[in-house]
Amino acid sequence: MEERLNDQEQARFDKLEKYRELGVEPFGKRYDFTHSIRDIRAQYDELSAEELAEKKIVVDVAGRLMAIRRMGKAAFVNLKDEYGNIQGWLGIDVVGEHDYSVFKLSDLGDIVGLKGTLMRSRTGELTIHVEKFTHISKCLKPLPEKFHGLTDTEDRYRHRYLDMIVNDESRKIALMRPAIIKEIRRYCDDLGFVEVETPILSPIAGGAAAKPFITHHNALDKDFYLRIATELNLKKAMIGGIDRVYEIGRIFRNEGIDTYHNPEFTTIELYQAYGDLQSMREWTEGLFKDIAKKVVGSEKVVWGDIEIDFSKPFRWLSMTDAIKEQVGIDFTKEMSFEEAVALAKEHNVPLEKSWNSVGYIIQAFFDEFVEPTLIQPTFIHTYPIEVSPLTKKSPDPRFVERFEFFINGNEFGNAYSELNDPFDQKERFLAQLAARGRGDEEANDIDQSFLDAMRYGMPPAGGIGVGIDRLTMLFTNVKSIREILLFPTMKDE
Repeated sequence: MEERLNDQEQARFDKLEKYRELGVEPFGKRYDFTHSIRDIRAQYDELSAEELAEKKIVVDVAGRLMAIRRMGKAAFVNLKDEYGNIQGWLGIDVVGEHDYSVFKLSDLGDIVGLKGTLMRSRTGELTIHVEKFTHISKCLKPLPEKFHGLTDTEDRYRHRYLDMIVNDESRKIALMRPAIIKEIRRYCDDLGFVEVETPILSPIAGGAAAKPFITHHNALDKDFYLRIATELNLKKAMIGGIDRVYEIGRIFRNEGIDTYHNPEFTTIELYQAYGDLQSMREWTEGLFKDIAKKVVGSEKVVWGDIEIDFSKPFRWLSMTDAIKEQVGIDFTKEMSFEEAVALAKEHNVPLEKSWNSVGYIIQAFFDEFVEPTLIQPTFIHTYPIEVSPLTKKSPDPRFVERFEFFINGNEFGNAYSELNDPFDQKERFLAQLAARGRGDEEANDIDQSFLDAMRYGMPPAGGIGVGIDRLTMLFTNVKSIREILLFPTMKDE
């Protein structure tokens, strides 16, 4: 079927042959520029017109034309590269008739090179006095109108490349994310942790409570799961002798899509041999303070309309104490499952058919009454054993040594004193299988290879998982996970 073009697109297509008549390839090749616009502004933004004229600073930049103001035989343009914008002035008497003829074919969105000398315009704006204009690549579709831009949220997510062209904030967020990940790696590496890679395809769904994606391996004629966690393989690496180990990688969970959840997301999971929950507490508090200072540049970070203060020590509170603060119920006291169910009904806490012990109801009370109140950085520790199948027991065997880290009602990290008793671990796996039999679709399978590895001796350890997408949302001040994913999962148009 022949492609239908609107008038603006047709006009741009019609110019392709005109470029070739001028000896210019409309979709060009390598261009060796010498400066980024950010570097130009950092070095020369403060210089006066007289200083620029005296120094005769020659620059050569490449980027996309975002504005063109033609004035007969001269023109002002605005050029945008990865990190900034700069004005250029072109005159036919300077660049020559040929290059100016090439320039006259330009449209907004074209990718070009500008080489020339820095000056100040009459309005005082830092400007490139262009001496050489190079067409690099033609933009065949018109960019969104300047003042309204690409504003429809769904369109922005579906056409992220276009969103980043026209929305500086979107491009800034896209560049902030790798800066955060780079700092996470530096922080971990400086503490002696080693980054490894583990398989994405797994023969079992394990390491977390979640619904998996299933795929089929043709050569083995066997179904595999896309990993729902990196935990068990990282623990195997620790058993093998990598005492401080981590992985930053993609996780896949076949669950709902909303402002805080995407079916594929990125985490860091990390394990420290001979450590415990307190080791992970220190690591977490240090990491968040480090990112605030070194990437954002402030220990106080605004998220929505809330100021988050990372300069103070983070609060440390048990789950049962937190519930007692909010509701007045003391779940450290012994009670039957029936008594706990009665309390849940009295407080209108939703119940699940698969629950058969008090621990599930404790978690439900926390979710209902406590989690939304945790605004400033808070560690909630000591969780019911039923909801933490891979965690070392507390002195009270109904609970385990686990914390989750919360900011503004959102969970940012999940840490354990890791279970290293293979017999206890097997019992936890069997309990998870029983939960699956009662209808819990998120319960773990038994990973026999992990149990076998544990029998060779696993050191006591602290372990943690932190969602990098949500962390990036916090430090870029956005409220939707789709804003910080370059290409989020979307419904069909």
